[in-house]
Amino acid sequence: MAGLDPGGLTEICATPPAVHRFPAAMARRIHALGAYVRDHYGGDTTAVWRDATDGVDLRRRLQELPGFGEQKAGIFTALLGKQLGVCPPGWREAAGGYGEQGSHRSVADVVDADSLVKVQAHKREQKRQLHRPPRS
Repeated sequence: MAGLDPGGLTEICATPPAVHRFPAAMARRIHALGAYVRDHYGGDTTAVWRDATDGVDLRRRLQELPGFGEQKAGIFTALLGKQLGVCPPGWREAAGGYGEQGSHRSVADVVDADSLVKVQAHKREQKRQLHRPPRS
């Protein structure tokens, strides 16, 4: 991705099915992520997690990636542990609530249609709680 022309990457992101509703912005993000992985991990994406010494190191490595904040790093830490078997010591704790066994909080927990429905319900409830009027 880092070697692609950003304009060409924008075109790829816009071609149906589109990667994102703002293809130019997403192309810039993808390009920056690719360049980071090239520059820091020799272009080997698996090195981001393969060489992590523990859960804290894994989450730190993820959080250093362009476009990865605290929440996305936690979700990806959980995704790697729950679905790809990347389980350095302390990964669940480093993932925060997303690492809880049996939770249905994020994409890390989606393995079939039923779990997708549960994650969507959890997200709807979070939004409802966020927009609930204060009690008087």
